[in-house]
Amino acid sequence: MSLLELFCDVDDVYQQLARQQANGLPARTGQAVRQAGLCTSEIMTILIHFHQAHYRHFKAYYEQHVLKHLRREFPGAMSYSRFISLVPRVVLWLWAYALTCCGQCSGVSFVDSTVLRVCHPRRIPRHKVFAGMAARGKSSTGWFFGFKLHLVVNDRGDILAFHVTPGNVDDRQPVPRLARHLFGKLFGDKGYLSKPLFTALVKQGLTLVTNLRSSMKNKLVPLHDKLMLRKRWIIETINDQLKNISQIEHTRHRSPVNFLVNLLAGLVAYMWQPNGHPN
Repeated sequence: MSLLELFCDVDDVYQQLARQQANGLPARTGQAVRQAGLCTSEIMTILIHFHQAHYRHFKAYYEQHVLKHLRREFPGAMSYSRFISLVPRVVLWLWAYALTCCGQCSGVSFVDSTVLRVCHPRRIPRHKVFAGMAARGKSSTGWFFGFKLHLVVNDRGDILAFHVTPGNVDDRQPVPRLARHLFGKLFGDKGYLSKPLFTALVKQGLTLVTNLRSSMKNKLVPLHDKLMLRKRWIIETINDQLKNISQIEHTRHRSPVNFLVNLLAGLVAYMWQPNGHPN
């Protein structure tokens, strides 16, 4: 997808959402807000394009790529410090746009969570940026401090829903919310085994399928379900791409807003990759 196509799509959605918001809100009064050189759609486009440009640091991307090579596309581009001060304005718009980019349920869905560390374990006692928000948690690779990103994807690798929780939240807790608009079968690992969760999802018209723990009594599982459980590598591959290509996880955040913007932009960048999901 070209930069122009990305901007056009972002701007179309933004204009539609802005009109809906304007129709439901009273006329604005009070002190005027200083106009920025970049419009909201341009700021969102730059944030998303960063995750497609293979830069490791946003500052380097903005100063070395946007200000030098994309002046024609963004004539109103300002200094890096001024741009960063405008980022909080687009958080809700970026979140709304990410929701519009989610795919459609096909009847076969996969659920999983991945760790988002925000600092090295040795710096946990001194960490202040996410104090009161992030939490200690334990994954298959050990203890961490940060958040969890919960994802649901379909069998084509399209993200259907996402949710962020502190690192100490049980993986099963956000599943009913993630699965509100799903149907068919939802496949997960052993961490999602739960009779109450299974019953709650059945009431929504969704069947939860997981592997059994070794200590549990063996039950007959249809061959098709066994084969689909083996395709859980789809969502595991997506988590890997989000972290290593879209760079949704790093420990350099200076504010919770920056963390959320980086995460949302990374998710959108993945959704717009032409080959962003496994076949």
